[in-house]
Amino acid sequence: MPLKTGGEATVEALIAHDIDTLFGLPGVQNDWFYNALFDNRGRIRVIHTRHEEGAAYMAFGAAAASGQPAVFNVVPGPGLLNASAGLASAYAVNAPVFCIAGQIQSSRIGKKMGDLHEIPHQSEVLRGLTKWSDLVLHPADAGRKVAQAFYEMRSGRPRPVALEIPPDVLKLRTEVPATPAPWKPDAPPLDAGAIETAGELLGKSQRPMICVGSGAQGVSAEVAQLAEMLQAPVFAYRTGNGVLDSRNPLSLKSPAAHVYYRSTDLVIAIGSYMRLPLQRWGTDENMKVIRIDVDSDAIHRIQQPDLAIVARAEDALPPLINAVERHNRKRESRTEEMLELRADAAKKMAFLEPQNSYSRILREELGEDGIAVMGMTQVAYAARVNFPVYKPRTCISSGYQGTLGYAFPTGLGVKVAKPDVPVISICGDGGFMYCAGELAAAVQHGIPLVAIIFNNDAYGNVRKMQIRDYDERVIASDLVNPDFVKLGQAFGANAFRAETERQLREALRYGFKSDLPTIIDVPMGETPSFDSIYDQGRVRPPQSS
Repeated sequence: MPLKTGGEATVEALIAHDIDTLFGLPGVQNDWFYNALFDNRGRIRVIHTRHEEGAAYMAFGAAAASGQPAVFNVVPGPGLLNASAGLASAYAVNAPVFCIAGQIQSSRIGKKMGDLHEIPHQSEVLRGLTKWSDLVLHPADAGRKVAQAFYEMRSGRPRPVALEIPPDVLKLRTEVPATPAPWKPDAPPLDAGAIETAGELLGKSQRPMICVGSGAQGVSAEVAQLAEMLQAPVFAYRTGNGVLDSRNPLSLKSPAAHVYYRSTDLVIAIGSYMRLPLQRWGTDENMKVIRIDVDSDAIHRIQQPDLAIVARAEDALPPLINAVERHNRKRESRTEEMLELRADAAKKMAFLEPQNSYSRILREELGEDGIAVMGMTQVAYAARVNFPVYKPRTCISSGYQGTLGYAFPTGLGVKVAKPDVPVISICGDGGFMYCAGELAAAVQHGIPLVAIIFNNDAYGNVRKMQIRDYDERVIASDLVNPDFVKLGQAFGANAFRAETERQLREALRYGFKSDLPTIIDVPMGETPSFDSIYDQGRVRPPQSS
């Protein structure tokens, strides 16, 4: 067997799994890993960040936009803890992110000797943030455990995985087996009987409805076909956006879907928890629920469905469509009904200004293929119900995790993965400042993301709730910000202030053509709250008066 260091074995295994980019921040525990990356710098591009949080979020963005694994590396202890929010975000939206974390010397793990970057129970911390994690204790095991990490990530429900590798293991040069080929991931066997039952239920349903989440991002064409056969509206909230083109009349955002939900007799959830309908809109004996989900542990959470199909959507949808064809009947078009629902919802949302106007401008300027990363700010909250999404994986969310500050570094990762399409990150001033230092990495590595900062000099949503819900007890929510234009220019980025719609359009167009990152500061005053649109209330059964 050839002699290799643990670092060399790890890098070769990453290359064998088609990894050509790594986000990371070097440090002493990972020196021999970066030595191997140096020796393979023509095969793996290293994008080094200014903070470990940025490395994790960039990997998250690359994975979320591409659907393919993305890898990042950090030192142990504080480095890993800094990256933990990115892992939590990836976990929330089922993004295939691979964390390679450093460790202290293998012989000293758990000894509490006060080694540099030592924290108690680091392995347990990682297990809480990932689907699977392990510790490499010899270079001969590195390739096999990298292969297992990718296998675990791709089998069943995609979620983050992690490996810890101590510095002595990365440094040790010893006999190492040949780099293993990628292992074929597992998928649950398809229950043909359950598929046939689902087809029969759908075929008999009078007013079916489809809910889609992140697990349906790979079956856009099949969802569109099923929706057309059943004349069933398709509802997406955050992670399911883009599965059905928003221009399709059957595509509904939550305000219109909430109205239709009152009279539906069957809802099929494809790769979705159905959190919003099940927890907020309710269910009753007049509505059946079918769930298709690859995660057998999750499929019964929140509420027991009438029919559970444990399967990848990619495996379940083709035979389900065939089964529906056997049991379906000719259905009248619901286009007019759906357009009326959408028009009524638009009237109810008309008060969301300037959020509606900003969403319209961003959508028009992004074009057909552009990707938007939705941060935690008033314009992005409203975008959940007013921003059209045309294609899968073109509207990136942090899902239920709601990680403030994620949008800018995540957008950088999206742009790395999708360099040929326009990419914007929609940030607030508070959130942008979390990772503003990654402007340096964006300039250094030539990542031409366009970041829009909707600037109200506050943690706007916190301040809004303090005024509305707590008798104007405004505390710790007002902010003092830098001049964002001067800040961007100081980093060497393009930077503009857009105080009019025309200025915003011009800045966007300039940024999309530039080879540099672009910052657009958009001053904002008070905006109407999105909350009344989000929390629409129970309708199955209706709330008692």
